[in-house]
Amino acid sequence: MSLDSTLVGRTFPATPPYRVSDEKVAEFAAAVGQEYAPGGAVPATFPIVLAFAAMNDFLDTVGVDLSRIVHGEQKFAYERPIVAGDVLSTALTVASLRQIGGNDIIGTRSDVTDADGTLVCSTSAVLVHRGAAA
Repeated sequence: MSLDSTLVGRTFPATPPYRVSDEKVAEFAAAVGQEYAPGGAVPATFPIVLAFAAMNDFLDTVGVDLSRIVHGEQKFAYERPIVAGDVLSTALTVASLRQIGGNDIIGTRSDVTDADGTLVCSTSAVLVHRGAAA
């Protein structure tokens, strides 16, 4: 099933608030082979935790099975560093959509905001939704 081009420009509801804790950052750092000391710098790729939750919500909403997705690209653009104690939410917007060879190429932007609604980080991703013949 190909996705409908009317998804382009649509922003999906934000994820529930996520409290960044030293414990969660340490778990993430260990998973990606980095060290983290409480109060230290949060790994630059940590927002993927939030962006992945927003992506899963998006895929569930539009009826796409995660097993049919290949992650093609990910970028992060920071307004300020994330620190333990932040309470963050993420809203995903479909930035682009095109079909190639029976596959959907989905460009997304996820804005990570703090409890005040201030932008902390934007992530962009390219997702390949494999078509039925893949």
